[in-house]
Amino acid sequence: MKAAYISRYGNIDDVQVSEQPKPSLSEDAVLVKVHAASINPLDIRVLEGEFKAILPVKFPFILGNDFAGTVVEVGSNVTQFKAGDEVYAKIDLNGAFAEYTVVQQSSLALKPQNISMELAASLPLVALTAWQALVEIAKVQSGQKVLIHAGSGGVGSIAIQLAKSLGAIVATTTSGKNTRWVRELGADIIIDYKTADFEQELKDYDVVLDTQGGKTLEKSLNVVKRGGRIISISGPPDQAFAEAVNPNRFLNVLSRS
Repeated sequence: MKAAYISRYGNIDDVQVSEQPKPSLSEDAVLVKVHAASINPLDIRVLEGEFKAILPVKFPFILGNDFAGTVVEVGSNVTQFKAGDEVYAKIDLNGAFAEYTVVQQSSLALKPQNISMELAASLPLVALTAWQALVEIAKVQSGQKVLIHAGSGGVGSIAIQLAKSLGAIVATTTSGKNTRWVRELGADIIIDYKTADFEQELKDYDVVLDTQGGKTLEKSLNVVKRGGRIISISGPPDQAFAEAVNPNRFLNVLSRS
């Protein structure tokens, strides 16, 4: 089968597209013919070797996390899926950028009939990230105030809808051209980051979901209320950041990479 893979960590020039062995099927797994796959920032970070200390890979390594496709074959213990099912998933350990991929049945879901393969492939990683941040970590409650940075982005666009479904009052930052888009997603307060400073416009927020890091993360400390939470998916704050902002003991700053 054809696949996009790397033989070493590096950059986009190190990605090769050629024949690779078709993945073997275990008793609890599902073989899927890939129809669509999405590219996420995580894929670039894996390519560059950012996670090699905690998640070493065996080369050649097929890239890609999110996909949608059709079930070709199932393992002997698989009961939830059958050949011909249209499915989507974030796979267990990359490999979505290929003609075929293998996924544990516990990681797979049936594709909703009312969306395309392309749309389905764009959802798993960003939707799981938003769910982990807002539901599992922040435990957002109805009536709380939630700020979501970069609301027109992949994670942000899902997070706005999820926060609204939880009953939150949602503010977001975006550029002016995306104002209508994020309003349609459900944002109550929209800050055009090119013309306004969210740090001056917002205060006493229960939860901030940061996707930018750096100055945006630092300024978010002045928006969240005491006892509130900032959840960053841009990478863990380093020691210099912690010493510079000196957050008080009532503030929880969590990082999800």
